Amino acid sequence: MMHNDCPKNARIPQPIRSDGAGGIDKGPRDVMRDLQNPDMLVPPVTDNGLIPNMRFSFSDAHMQLNHGGWSREVTVRELPIATTLAGVNMSLTPGGVRELHWHQQAEWSYMLLGSARITAVDQNGRNFIADVGPGDLWYFPPGIPHSIQGLEDGCEFLLVFDDGSFSDLNTLSISDWFAHTPKDVLSANFGVPEADFAAIPQDQVYIYQDSVPGSIQSQAVPSPYGTLPQSFKHELLAQPPIKTPGGSVRIVDSSNFPISKTIAAALVEIEPGAMREMH
Repeated sequence: MMHNDCPKNARIPQPIRSDGAGGIDKGPRDVMRDLQNPDMLVPPVTDNGLIPNMRFSFSDAHMQLNHGGWSREVTVRELPIATTLAGVNMSLTPGGVRELHWHQQAEWSYMLLGSARITAVDQNGRNFIADVGPGDLWYFPPGIPHSIQGLEDGCEFLLVFDDGSFSDLNTLSISDWFAHTPKDVLSANFGVPEADFAAIPQDQVYIYQDSVPGSIQSQAVPSPYGTLPQSFKHELLAQPPIKTPGGSVRIVDSSNFPISKTIAAALVEIEPGAMREMH
């Protein structure tokens, strides 16, 4: 019998090994999930005991939907073994903004689709602005205020943080800070009338919709304290790949992306039938 959610030409897998071990599963099942996990349904004969779960799909993660984009995250809450890394998958519409925010963890990102404009200011008041496209990286050290905005085609990217307990929903956003600061203090701090803050958001905005920005030159702000000694952006696909018989690899770490102190990565491309050897 074919399960309703199973492709018509797919055989329903059963937990039966070729040596006869196991038996037919007649009960309620998620056949699509079983098809995705053949070696969990039918472990090889070399299997010996249990290991912690080592993967979690973003498709099983909660979606945070906003006007201007969406995000979903995988942390130790979903993947307990991941104590040193947390991941966020985020998309911004054309003009959508992940508002200015900062956090205690370092942020590393890989642009999957589309393009975005990133901005930041370091602890010495030096400004940074750049456009990033597919295959580009950025890295913001802990405590660096930064923002992200989708350009003409919008964008989707992967964020990685160097703490498995991190949650992107618990970052300090500028709207949240302003909402919890008395308006007379904001007025004194910025030197403008208190009435200018009458319509500011009452809670964290997180992601919001805006218009697509103009050129970098039209948005650049003079930095009286000089330029950053190290860029927050790295063009990974511009690196010559290391060629091997079965594929290629591009490695990025602090030797070629100096600002990235706590996260390194490799973009590995494997030819059909090739293998990344046991390591």
